[in-house]
Amino acid sequence: MGGLSFTVFMQFVFSLIFFNFTVANFNSSMLWPLCHGDERSALLQFKESLIISESKEIDTLYGPIFCHPKAASWKPEEGNNIDCCSWDGVQCNENTGHVIKLDLSSSCLQGSINSSSSLFKLVHLEWLDLAFNDFDGSEIPPEIINLSSLSYLNLSSAAFSGQIPSEILELSKLAYLDLSHNSYYDPVELRKPSLGNLADKLTNLKELVLGDVTISSPIPHNLTYLSSLTTLSLSGCDLRGKIPSSLDNLTKLIHLDLSSNQLSSQLPAFIAKNLNFHFA
Repeated sequence: MGGLSFTVFMQFVFSLIFFNFTVANFNSSMLWPLCHGDERSALLQFKESLIISESKEIDTLYGPIFCHPKAASWKPEEGNNIDCCSWDGVQCNENTGHVIKLDLSSSCLQGSINSSSSLFKLVHLEWLDLAFNDFDGSEIPPEIINLSSLSYLNLSSAAFSGQIPSEILELSKLAYLDLSHNSYYDPVELRKPSLGNLADKLTNLKELVLGDVTISSPIPHNLTYLSSLTTLSLSGCDLRGKIPSSLDNLTKLIHLDLSSNQLSSQLPAFIAKNLNFHFA
C-alpha cells in the first residue's frame, strides 16, 4: 500500500472511531433519564405549601444550626432547571429517573404538613430527611404509608407533635428511624401504636432514635426482635420500671441511651460491659 493510500486509510479509521465514540456519548446522554413530570410537580407543590425563610441561624437542642433554603432554588421548567434530579436536596435513580432521596434537613422550612401534602406522591422515596425545620406542630399524617420504600426516615427536631400514626409500622424496609426532640409544641407520642408494636413490625431497624417521644410504659421485652440494632436512643421517654435482661440479646448494639427515665434496675451484663451507654 502506497504512503498516500495508507495515510488516507488511517485517517478514515480514526474518523470512524471518533464518529462511533461521539454517537455513543450522544446516545448515552439522550438515554439518561430526566425526572418524571408528576414527581417534579409534586416537589414544586410541596415547596409552594410551605414558607421558606432566608438562610439564618436557628436554635435547637443541639445548639445553634445554620439553615440553608435548598428548595428556594427549585423552579418550574426554566431552561436547564426542568430536571428535578439536579435540584438541591433531590437525588434520582440513575436508571429510572424516579426521585429516591429527599434531603431537606436544615432547609429553613416552616408550615404544616397534612394528609393532602404532595410529599406523599413521591412513592419511590427511599430516603427522607426533614430534620431541623419548623412544621408548626403538625401531626405525622397517616399517608406516610404511601412511602413504603423508605429505608431512612428522619423527622427529628422539626416541630411535629401528637400521636405517631400506626401506618408508620407498615414501613417495613426502615433501617433508620429518628423522631426525636419534637416537643417544641406538644410532644410526639408513641402509645397507640406502642413501642412493643414497633418492635414487632419494624424488624429491619438498625438505628432507632426516639429521644423525648412520650412512651410512658415499661421497656417491652420484645425489643429483642430488633436484632440488627446498633443504636437505640430512648432518652426522656417516660419509661418506667426495670430494664429487661432480654436486652442482653441485642448483641449488635453499640450505643444505648436510656437517660432521663424512671428506671430502677441494674444493667444487664452485656450492656454494662460492651456499650457506649447513658443511663442517668
